[in-house]
Amino acid sequence: VIAERLKTAPSIVLVVAGIGMALIPGLPRIQLAPEVVLLVILPPLIYSAGVSMSWREFRFNLRPITLLAFGCVVFTTCAVAIAAHYLLNFSWATGFVLGAIVAPPDVVAPLAIARRLALPRRLLVVLEGEGLANDATALILYRFAVAAAATGTFSLPEAVGTFTLIVVGEIFYGIAVGWLSLRLRQWAHEPRVEITLSLMTPYLAFWVPEHLGGSGVLATVACGLYVSWNGPRLISSATRLQGIFFWNLLVYLVEGLVFLLTGSQARALIDRVHGFSIRELVVATLGITLLVIAARFIWIFPATYIPRWVSSSLAKRDPSPPWQGPFTIGFVGVRGVVSLAAALAIPFALNNGEPFPHRDLILFITFGVIIITL
Repeated sequence: VIAERLKTAPSIVLVVAGIGMALIPGLPRIQLAPEVVLLVILPPLIYSAGVSMSWREFRFNLRPITLLAFGCVVFTTCAVAIAAHYLLNFSWATGFVLGAIVAPPDVVAPLAIARRLALPRRLLVVLEGEGLANDATALILYRFAVAAAATGTFSLPEAVGTFTLIVVGEIFYGIAVGWLSLRLRQWAHEPRVEITLSLMTPYLAFWVPEHLGGSGVLATVACGLYVSWNGPRLISSATRLQGIFFWNLLVYLVEGLVFLLTGSQARALIDRVHGFSIRELVVATLGITLLVIAARFIWIFPATYIPRWVSSSLAKRDPSPPWQGPFTIGFVGVRGVVSLAAALAIPFALNNGEPFPHRDLILFITFGVIIITL
């Protein structure tokens, strides 16, 4: 209600409310478990976004989506790792851990804000497609970086091979889960059972690859897009109408809870950084935040225009957009709860028993990047 009165995004008001609750003396401290975000909250949000997206629009915009969801995430991760190594004295592995954490924009907040601005449909599709896939890139890079920091070893050819295997395997697995889900729902032919099966589907798609060392995100995206493409042929219109209402309400409640919980982590993070001076915290947080924002703009304009300069057929088929489009996409790179969950999931100790270097500082920087970008 307050957000509507202020004509602002509810996500911003909820984060501020969470921070306010966290700083009230006497209230119990809320500790957000990263497993709750990654294994319980994230799957239905990604699946719902995948189902609501048009496969035809996703396929037409696959090039800009890939350039953002993979290229921009890798570019931002490397930029942050370099800055953390030379300016904050992080090791290379720890720098890449921080880079992978803060690289992916949120899947929820940018779209919530962009829809209120009545942006062109294509920009919304690109942002939604990026939000669906970039978490997969970031979480896979994050796993490699944490493993390198914990063991002290890293092999680039092995990492590239593993990354390719994860991407291909998750896409095929997600399509298989989508196929199975639709057949089960068709056989059930009972709206309540079908909606229950639809709620189970993203967890089946996400949990198995995640348990096997993948991210689970790409499998859930592939599953959602498969259901979006084939669902109207196999699910009755009455069930689809009930399912749309159920999923809209579920996503609305989960998104609100996510932003409220994000803000509520303020006190827990402040309690952990007593060993750092305020100047160190401010300089590190502002420096990384400005770098994250700049890296997105530095990437977005060449990625938009250079392919059209190189390929005349692409320029003829898809002419260069005015600068306002890329600028808008660059501007809404809001970080969110996945970054916070990844930071909270950093192990406390390395394989040799020593504390994970700069863990508390990484947590604080991540929280600062989320709040400032939002």
